[in-house]
Amino acid sequence: MANEKALQLDEKTILSFKKPESKKWIRDGGGLALCLTPAKKGLWRHWYYIYVSPETSKKCYKPLGAYPDMKLVDARKEAKALASSVTKKIDPKAQERREMEERLQADEDQRRAKEMEDKTITISKLIEEYIEKHAKPTKRGWKEDERILNKDALVVWGKRKANDIKKRDVVLLLEKIVDRGAPGSANNNFKIIRKMFRFAVQRDILEHSPCDGVVMPAPLNRGERVLSESEIKALWVNLDSCHVSDDIKNALRLILLTGQRPGEVIGMHTSEIDDKWWTIPAERSKNKKAHRVFLTDTAVNLIGELKVLDKETKKMKPKGFIFPCPHTKKIQGIAVNALAHVVRRNMVVPVLVNGKPVFDKKGDPVTENKLGVTDFTPHDLRRTAATFMSQIGFMDEVIDSVLNHTKQGIIRTYNLNKYDKEKQQALEAWERKLNSIINAIESAKVIPISRKVA
Repeated sequence: MANEKALQLDEKTILSFKKPESKKWIRDGGGLALCLTPAKKGLWRHWYYIYVSPETSKKCYKPLGAYPDMKLVDARKEAKALASSVTKKIDPKAQERREMEERLQADEDQRRAKEMEDKTITISKLIEEYIEKHAKPTKRGWKEDERILNKDALVVWGKRKANDIKKRDVVLLLEKIVDRGAPGSANNNFKIIRKMFRFAVQRDILEHSPCDGVVMPAPLNRGERVLSESEIKALWVNLDSCHVSDDIKNALRLILLTGQRPGEVIGMHTSEIDDKWWTIPAERSKNKKAHRVFLTDTAVNLIGELKVLDKETKKMKPKGFIFPCPHTKKIQGIAVNALAHVVRRNMVVPVLVNGKPVFDKKGDPVTENKLGVTDFTPHDLRRTAATFMSQIGFMDEVIDSVLNHTKQGIIRTYNLNKYDKEKQQALEAWERKLNSIINAIESAKVIPISRKVA
């Protein structure tokens, strides 16, 4: 490293310097020096303040900036201020390091404070974060999660701190739901609450989930409910006498007839229908694969007209959603929980005499089951269709294709058959069987049901 005696620099002198072949120091005085470097790219003139540390007695070089970004006058001011610090026994570099450590510590303290704040968020805030950060991005049915959490957990725990909720709190909440006669709802609550607390643990909001060790509050429904022939007929016929909209009636019948999922049926759109085939798009199917469903004559009749008259243009236009939400401001299909709600409501309809409810000897209101069928859900209609197709004689591979079940094992890789022909045969055979059940005659003698859609 070459060195030169201290001298007073000026801008003209600095500009006259040529880029050196090796590092070169030009002193200005007062500890200020200009370092010339052979840098191939970028700036090659750099200001330094050179001093002996009052703390270690070692020679130190503190970088100030590069020329011409830092002019001579600015470099001298900085060097003068640093010289004042050295005079006061303060090492500028050591002081800078300590200030940096203090800033880092302050940032760490702030992070820890935020962490502690997160760990003391209320259940209300945790529900919001779970819905926004987990449910919405990963679950198509996130609205159902939100509904379940808001109905019970939010009402009971909303203002409490998340880390104050203990195992006992979870058990008591679930028992309360079971005691009101909703064991299935208790199970659903437990599944979502457990998922929410696992989410809190994953995000380090909680150290442990209060759901650990809690068992399902009610016996699980293993999905074995299949309607009998007499129940199928009762349901199909009694729907007409229930206080239910035509769209709800036809949607329930279509689930039974096609074997498709309730959420997929109520979301049906005219853009998905091409003659006798209905294609459920990948974004609406559970396994995220587009699915073709053959529409029998009865299915077409239940769906009704695909075009409606535009009141403004007086021209026909696509209907849009086949089963539209009754709220005119919401352009969407009927809410998925609406079907289950209608089914439950019509199982326990209050008996009225002269417009007044009737009570039994115990003082309980007298009710009647308008559907004529007990303990079933809309999804059980899908299982019923699959079971009857199996009884008719169709193989599991065909029924799985009708239901849009994902193929399992090696067959998933090598069997790419879509089974369109077989699906059509199965659904037509099931339609004939359904006709025979409803009309109570031999299937070989029946003709397709003809029902007008209101």
